[in-house]
Amino acid sequence: MTFFEFGIKDIIDIVLVALILYYVYRLMKESRSLNVFIGIMVFVLVWLFVSQVLEMRLLGSIMDKLVSVGVIGLIVLFQEEIRKFFYNLGAHQRMQNVMTFFTGKKVQKVDKESIMPIVMACMSMSRGKVGALIVIERAAPLDDIVDTGDRIDAQINQRLIENIFFKNSPLHDGAMVIAKKRIKAAGCILPVSHDHDIPKHLGLRHRAAMGISQESDALAIVVSEETGRISIANKGVFQLRLSAEQLESILTKEL
Repeated sequence: MTFFEFGIKDIIDIVLVALILYYVYRLMKESRSLNVFIGIMVFVLVWLFVSQVLEMRLLGSIMDKLVSVGVIGLIVLFQEEIRKFFYNLGAHQRMQNVMTFFTGKKVQKVDKESIMPIVMACMSMSRGKVGALIVIERAAPLDDIVDTGDRIDAQINQRLIENIFFKNSPLHDGAMVIAKKRIKAAGCILPVSHDHDIPKHLGLRHRAAMGISQESDALAIVVSEETGRISIANKGVFQLRLSAEQLESILTKEL
């Protein structure tokens, strides 16, 4: 019998399946779809038990049809989670290094002329307790986000940033998108994060900043309207209560 033959390939197979299930479990937990994931796993186990162990042909064939149709339904139901899975896979640092090796693209240094107007504008708005949300594009394009707002396509300028987020400005409630050293658009709509780990005292701007940082590699700077404190959301993690020096350091490093 070959039942007891167990080699290194079987160990690798089990480890890979366990890693995939763990990653899917984490993804479902973050998107509040954990109960759906558990239900799917129970259905799969029952399907395997009925078709492989009990060998019930009629019930097994019905469940086979449900599985084949259910895969299409799951793709439609979890299209955002699937998109996020493949994005995170492609955005992994090792994958980026491989792509850089094959394409030969070099990392461009960000000059202070692009960073300092953003820092100075944030500090000025912080002192005046003017709420602001600035999203800075990196590798992943934000064209779909830009399309939700009003296009500007202007040079990065401190006064322009402050005027856009002035309380009487029609664009102050949305997000500003900066890409390729240009202010691309303002009044943009961002995906809002429903992560339960976000502190309760943080408002909608912070949740929107967290949402775009989870769905892309963009940096999101938030100036609180209530406290004037400056925060950055990066890769789904907040850095709160930043000083001017800390904000400049983060932007210089991450961009």
